[in-house]
Amino acid sequence: MVKSAALVPPALAFSIPAQEAGFSSRGSTFKFNVADHGAKGNGVAKDTGAIQSAIDAAGKAGGTVYIPPGNYLSGTLHLRSFVTLYLSPGSTLLASLDASDFDPYENLGYKTGSDVETTYFHSALLLGEGVHDLAIIGRGLIDGNRPKRGGPKPIALKNCRQVQIRDITLRNAPNYTISMLGCEYVDIDGVTIFNGFADGIDPDCSRNVRIANCYIESWDDCICPKTSFGLGERRSTENITITNCVLSTASDAFKLGTESSGDFKNIAFTNCTVCSQPNKWKRRPTAGVAIESVDGANIDRVVVSNVAMEGVRAPIFIRLGNRGRAQQVATPGTLQNVSISNIVATGAELASSITGIPDHPVRHVSLSHIRITASGSGFVKHFEVPEEIAKYPEADMFGELPAYGLFCRHTEDLTLSEVHLSTEILDERPALVANDVSDLDLTDFRGQPPSGDRPVVYLNNTRRVLIQGARALTGTGTFLRLAGEKTETVRALGNDFSEARPAFVLNDEVSKDALIGKANILP
Repeated sequence: MVKSAALVPPALAFSIPAQEAGFSSRGSTFKFNVADHGAKGNGVAKDTGAIQSAIDAAGKAGGTVYIPPGNYLSGTLHLRSFVTLYLSPGSTLLASLDASDFDPYENLGYKTGSDVETTYFHSALLLGEGVHDLAIIGRGLIDGNRPKRGGPKPIALKNCRQVQIRDITLRNAPNYTISMLGCEYVDIDGVTIFNGFADGIDPDCSRNVRIANCYIESWDDCICPKTSFGLGERRSTENITITNCVLSTASDAFKLGTESSGDFKNIAFTNCTVCSQPNKWKRRPTAGVAIESVDGANIDRVVVSNVAMEGVRAPIFIRLGNRGRAQQVATPGTLQNVSISNIVATGAELASSITGIPDHPVRHVSLSHIRITASGSGFVKHFEVPEEIAKYPEADMFGELPAYGLFCRHTEDLTLSEVHLSTEILDERPALVANDVSDLDLTDFRGQPPSGDRPVVYLNNTRRVLIQGARALTGTGTFLRLAGEKTETVRALGNDFSEARPAFVLNDEVSKDALIGKANILP
């Protein structure tokens, strides 16, 4: 009697080295060898039918399909429950160039509001729908066989449970390379993606997903959890861990959204590096970490830590907006309980930003042990930044921001601890600009002074602010400027402003009682 998928512990599913699966040195003794089902492996003959025959046979008995060395040209292959697809070293599963070899888009019967890549799963090389206890493993290669974006997904999993993808290499993907919709208990480990033209790995409306030890090169986002309306209902993405990955992109390395109809809960992104390859992608990464709710999603409990970035335009981008995709009436969600720590980024061209919209602030965010070096040479054109409430969220959506390091607006309970901001070339803009921010803790802050008479920190309409342990660096003119009629209760205690000339400036509209505390080392 075959065990029910619900009774198989996900952590114990699939550990099948070749020698334990019954492979001989040639693989010929294993009964689900695709060669025994007629596959040629010469890269010319279409092996779709032979490989599918082996998969179907393994599905009936439960077992491993062995793909020996060779080049296997194929269209859509339908994966089965209790089947392990093993790609041996030297094997390549090659996507056919004939579009008719792939399943057509499914007829959903409802509108998702999303693009075809997010919506449709049937046009794929490896398609799993409603299957469980499935593995795709081995040291072989899956080649999307396309020179640009537009084509079948290499791996598409829809409503699947207990899936393992391990050690394989994928390249030339014209669509999302590993695409998941409504999946649970997915383990992706040691996967390499070269030359992806779309997203790398996308868990959409999926739960209990672990992505570890991967190398991803993708023109679009590398790892992009989503909550689209692809299943015809609002579903959450939760319990996602991403660790020990190297990410190269021309877009965002790690992004929650922009598809954000359902909620995001319990997400961790740790111990990763983000690198720029401008010669390959013809542009630098837009953002290193992007967290976005624009279609009504409630984002709660997100942890980002230990990330090194080089050449990323905006290292951190947090956005609560109101695009309203798949909503009858556009209604903003919430974005709260986000912790970002131990980030080192160099070569930033755009300021990082944390922005909500009027009456809908981003809440309970902490940035700690952050060191960002911007390229510099920017100019203060204005301190007014358009709201862009319904605009597609991207780190460059506001144009040039009035800060070179960090811009915050419409936030509540924001903690910045040991945040150090600097530039490679002198910049005219403040290091930090905060507008309509309440309950701001600024602890052990360091900001390279801007050129001219601009302040290091500019606070406009901020309320209940505590600045402590900050230090004015050599060359600082004004450290802190307060602006806005609503600014109140700003405490500066235990800081070293001995290098500042002067430490504080209050605009005329600011109450003289707004700045509290004299326990500072002043010039």
